[in-house]
Amino acid sequence: MSQRMHEEEPKEYCGLFGIANHKQASWLTYLGLFAQQHRGQEACGIVANHKGVLTVHKAMGLVNDVFHEGVLDRLKGTMAIGHVRYSTTGSSVLKNAQPLLIEYAKGTICIAHNGNLINSLELRRFLEQQGSIFQTTTDSELLIHLMARAPSPNVLESLIAGLRRIKGSYSLLLMDEKQIIGVRDPMGFRPLALGKLGASWCLASETCAFDLIGAQFVREVEPGEIVMISETGIRSVKPPELRSGNRLAHCIFEHVYFARPDSVVFGETVHVVRSKLGRQLAREFPVKADFVVPVPDSGFSAALGYARESGIPVEMGIIRNHYVGRTFIQPAQDVRDLGVRVKFNLLRDVLKGKRIVVVDDSIVRGTTSKIRVRNLRKAGVKEVHLMISCPPHRFPCFYGIDFHRASELIANKYETLEKIKKYLEVDSLGYLSLEGMLACLRYSRSHYCTACWTGRYPIPPDKKYTKFALERSCCGQGER
Repeated sequence: MSQRMHEEEPKEYCGLFGIANHKQASWLTYLGLFAQQHRGQEACGIVANHKGVLTVHKAMGLVNDVFHEGVLDRLKGTMAIGHVRYSTTGSSVLKNAQPLLIEYAKGTICIAHNGNLINSLELRRFLEQQGSIFQTTTDSELLIHLMARAPSPNVLESLIAGLRRIKGSYSLLLMDEKQIIGVRDPMGFRPLALGKLGASWCLASETCAFDLIGAQFVREVEPGEIVMISETGIRSVKPPELRSGNRLAHCIFEHVYFARPDSVVFGETVHVVRSKLGRQLAREFPVKADFVVPVPDSGFSAALGYARESGIPVEMGIIRNHYVGRTFIQPAQDVRDLGVRVKFNLLRDVLKGKRIVVVDDSIVRGTTSKIRVRNLRKAGVKEVHLMISCPPHRFPCFYGIDFHRASELIANKYETLEKIKKYLEVDSLGYLSLEGMLACLRYSRSHYCTACWTGRYPIPPDKKYTKFALERSCCGQGER
């Protein structure tokens, strides 16, 4: 697809997978990453542990392109961790691909990170002033430098000392010569799940990875929990330093867009939640139409919910090309809608003369949505009613989603629903209300982060970091 088309969509940092005590650890990690390819399509990597010797292979590209039989055969060992990446605050280069494998004073360790540290600028400057030399521009490397400076030789104690200094969202996998360690931040922004395959324990960002390798989903790693897996078994600790009280901040956008429908995230199956969102959307914005058309793929579940609640049948009016890569060379720059047409095609015979409800998960800048509506009009659609299964995005995210600056978000740029509707050229427009969305979720409001909709940040970033992050985002750069 075109770069402009690619930048229109929201993006997530990465997906994690790790497994211990299995003879085919690297192969299973490959499969675990393959199942989570949707979480990051820029780079990927695997580190394998063979009798205390850690070996890494990583490259830019998709999992199936980076890893093949010969590579996986060389990644010997009974432990492995892997990572799929999309960058949002460091540059898109191989040195920033993860897991990061680092030799430091206390031995060899590797780290893979999903999330974003909002005090990374402050910490990096402090560490550089103390003589630290960084090999990457990712904030994930900060934790290893903090661990190296901790006075204790013990890995767990050093890790806790480092975690005490960092602020933001993080689900982490680390591996040294003896064990795999999983960590989730105190507020639980990003998901991290624990699974079991025979005598082997595994960790993943999403449970769909367990399904592919035949592992059983045991439970979520709890916010503020550290899980250590070694040859002797599994151990869990919850340091007082990682307690946040009763305040949690699960990212609702995992349910709305990022996670696979077949994953269990924050205690709920994603498809079930999205279907509830669609039902609530139909209650809040009933319209008369011939059929409901989902925007593939993340709009399917919400569209089914909308159709069931409204009684309007679902129809496949938009078809997605699943084989479009991350880049697409445009033969002419003046062909503005080529990126959309490459990714999506319309069933003209189905759409012509019809009144349709188009259900999508979100609108970021609105460029793609506007082009899609124009193409629907050209296909002969009589009425287009656009329904969005979450509230309007008005604020940037600093915790792991690459939303653009507030001024570039369509719902911030155009203050009223009527102005957005006019810009998109639709007959009606409905965003799910914040209260309606929260009513579809398992836990109370205090368990979720709503910052991108409300501007209420669970961990407020300081002004210097905010300015830095927005400048990097504006330049098209970012970490993870």
